[in-house]
Formats: sequence, C-alpha cells, structure tokens
Amino acid sequence: MTPAINAAKKAKIAYDVLEYEHNPEAASYGGEAAQALGLNPDQVFKTLLVSLSGHKSTLAVAVLPVSHQLSLKAIAKAVGAKKAEMADPHLAEKTTGYVVGGISPLGQKKALPTVIDASATGLDKIHVSAGRRGLEIALAPQDLATLTRADFYPLMA
Repeated sequence: MTPAINAAKKAKIAYDVLEYEHNPEAASYGGEAAQALGLNPDQVFKTLLVSLSGHKSTLAVAVLPVSHQLSLKAIAKAVGAKKAEMADPHLAEKTTGYVVGGISPLGQKKALPTVIDASATGLDKIHVSAGRRGLEIALAPQDLATLTRADFYPLMA
C-alpha cells in the first residue's frame, strides 16, 4: 500500500488500482501508463509540481492529462501567483515523499495548493499515479478534488 492508496481507502471512496511493469527506458511515465494499461491518454493524468513566486506557498500541484503540456501561466493564474516554473525534481520528491514518475496528488507528505485540469470534470473516472512507477489509481475527478482540496481550472498549453 502506498500513502495515495491509503488516503483513498481511509476516505472510503470508490477507486481501482491498476498495475503494470514499469520500463525504466520509457520516455514518458504517463504515456507509458496509458499505453501499458490500454487507456485513453486523455483520461490518464500526470502530477506536476511547480515553484511559485508571488504566492504564500512556494509550491503547487498541477494535475492534467498526459497527452497535453502544462501552461505555466495558467497554473500561476489558477493559484493566484505572479509566476510559476517547473519545480526542481529533488525538491518535488522531498516535499511529496514520492519519486518523480510516481508522484501522486494523493497522500503527499505536505498539503499543497492543487489544481486539476478542467477537462477532468467531463469524465466519470481519471487515472493518476498511485504513488510509485507502474501503479495507477482510478477514481472520480470530484473525489480527487475533495481529497486534495483542489480546484478545477483549464491548465493545458
């Protein structure tokens, strides 16, 4: 069990865990998950950490489809920061307690401002990392938002 799965279990929400054999040579962790599990890439969401300037929090979490790029301007606007840039991978790992490629929006060591791309609201279920490479958790977007205290906002570039 990972902290992400434990968070979903504790909250008593409906979820499914999917596992696949992670390939260390994969160019994209999220793309690999979608392909290995036979899922639509628009329903597999990646978790990205950004560093903020002009905001009380120094980091924020963006959750968006693996098939798209994050708009740094959009995430900054969504959380009310002046500017956002991709967070240092080491800092992301230290802050969340997960390794890059396995960072889940659920069960992070520290609660951070979280924004889920608005495209998730049209889906019954989305897939996000369950806390390690090769492990995904599927859940309702609204449940993810509730558990992470996230807002929905258009984040795609």
